[in-house]
This record gives sequence, C-alpha cells and structure tokens, in this order.
Amino acid sequence: MRLEPRDSVALTWQIGAPLLAVIASMAICSGLILWAGASPLSAWGLLLKGALGSTFALTETLTRATPLIFTGLAAAVAFRAKLWNIGGEGQFYVGACMATWLGTGMVTLPAWLMIPFLFLSGALAGGLFLLIPTWLKTQLKADEVVTTLLLNFVVLLVVNWLVFGPWKDPMAMGWPQAAPVIDQAMLPVLVPKSSLHLGFILALACALAVWWMMRFTVWGFEIRAVGASLKASTFAGMPVGATIIRTALLSGGLAAMAGVSELCGVKGYLTLDLSPGFGYSGIVVAMLAALHPLGVVLSATFIAVIYIGADSMSRAINISNYIADVTTAVSLLTVLLAMFLTRYRIRWK
Repeated sequence: MRLEPRDSVALTWQIGAPLLAVIASMAICSGLILWAGASPLSAWGLLLKGALGSTFALTETLTRATPLIFTGLAAAVAFRAKLWNIGGEGQFYVGACMATWLGTGMVTLPAWLMIPFLFLSGALAGGLFLLIPTWLKTQLKADEVVTTLLLNFVVLLVVNWLVFGPWKDPMAMGWPQAAPVIDQAMLPVLVPKSSLHLGFILALACALAVWWMMRFTVWGFEIRAVGASLKASTFAGMPVGATIIRTALLSGGLAAMAGVSELCGVKGYLTLDLSPGFGYSGIVVAMLAALHPLGVVLSATFIAVIYIGADSMSRAINISNYIADVTTAVSLLTVLLAMFLTRYRIRWK
C-alpha cells in the first residue's frame, strides 16, 4: 500500500467529505447508543429537538456557539500560519479579565461606546498576551505548543487569585466571583426572554471579516504562504517575522473577544468556571472546519447543537450526556481522515 498526492480535488468533494465524515461519526456513535439500550433514531431525534426544536432551544444553541466561533477563528487563523496556538483558553480569560477591570466602574461610557471599547481592549490584551510565546518561538525557538499550553494554567491561577482576593465581590455571599460589570457594558439581548446576545452578530461579522482578509488581502496571502512553506516565504522576501506577529495579535485578540462576549453577554461577572473549555473546543471547531473561517461558523454551531441537545436527550432517555464528548471526538477523527483522503489516494500493490 502506498499513498499518492492527488493532483486536484473537486470542490464538491472538498465540501462533501467533511459532511460525510460527520454522518459517519454519528453512525459510529449510534452503536454506543444501542449498547446503552436506546434507539439511535429516537436519541438523535431528541438531540435535535433539544437543540433546535423551539425558539428557546435555538437561542440557547446559538448562544453556546458564539464563543466557539471566536475561539475557532482564533485557532484557524493561527494554524494557517503554522503558529500552533493552544492557549485560547488563557487568552479567553485575559479578555474576560480586561472586561472586568474596565467594565466594573473604572470607565463609564454610553453603551454604544462602552461595548466596542471593551471588545477592543480585550482583543488588544489577548493579542499582546499571545506575543509572549510568539516572541519565545521566534527568538529562542521555544515550542509554542508547550508555552501556550502552560500559559493557560498561569492565567487560571491568576484568575483564581483575583476572584478569591482583590477582585472578590463583597456582595457575593462568599462566592468566589468578581463584581458585576455595569449595565452599559452588558450586551443587548437579540431575542426577548432568551440569552442570545449581540456577541453572536459580532462573531458572525468577525468570521466574515477574517474570511475576506484571508481571501482578498496581501496579509491573508502572506499568512497562507508562511503556513505553506516558511523557507519559500523567506526566500521570496516576505516579512515572515512581521506576519507571524500580526497573526498572533489577531489570533489572541479573537480568543480574548470570546471572553469579553461571554462575560458581558451571559454571566455579567468573572468566575473560574466562566469557560467550560471554550479555548480548547475552538481547536476542534477549527479542525472540523478545515481552518476555513466561514466553515468555523458551521462547525461551531454543530458542536453547540451536540452539547445543548445531548443535555436534553440525557434527561429524556437517561443516556449520559458524555455522548456529546464522544461524538465530538469521533467527528474530529473522521473529518481529519476524510480531509487526508481528499489529499491522498491509496494505491494497493
């Protein structure tokens, strides 16, 4: 058996392969549902109903998808340039911390100014934070996978110290949480009596902007070129170092915007459990989307449907909601396999 690179791949296969892979993953997970003693058709039906079957369910799903779109874009942009940013979780909390610091009374502006101010401040903080491992990578050849991953834990320890110490809200009845942000900092709700907020629209706008930048600008071309071949980009005279730094600023900024969105759109105050792992899930989202910015929106929504629907399915037919984790993991593996097979042909001899 040997592998041969394909000369070209039809657009239908580029789009259809990930979809077939997701269907295959659901077929595989159906075996686990059967093993648990339930009907797969009934279980998947309940999952879809729980995630999309009502206005409330749909808004909950889109609310869950919002931070995943931001962190998925952060991972997709960085991975395009072969900058392996595993620190989306830390950058998420950096953005949330910046929004807490500025949004709890330090700065008072009208809502139409306060909200963009917090997003820009959070994005700047997250981007600058990612420059630390990027500088270590470019100057000292330190592996950014290790440094960005370790910085996640550093940030969480700092947040832990803040919410138990100087930022602890005296009105929180002893709970470890910071003071709530002011009303002008809270994102408007898009659908009455739901949690869907303006952050979802901003996430869609960011996905469109990143796609346009990657597709039509010189900077986007440089990012793709550096990711395709660092040596060829250097030989061609491209500003490789500047491209990597700009990519880090953009990637860290997008991940931090997820933190601002979740803090100012859903919870309103900083806690240690503000993120259930949005930074790490963003990597899965980006890989499922094959690093395509618009595909990130679809894959983030898919992940949100699985997680929101799994809770409803679990309550209805008593199947553990860990099936959501299994489905996500199997989907990632099958999509990676499908993308590999679209690039290479297997020859049997």
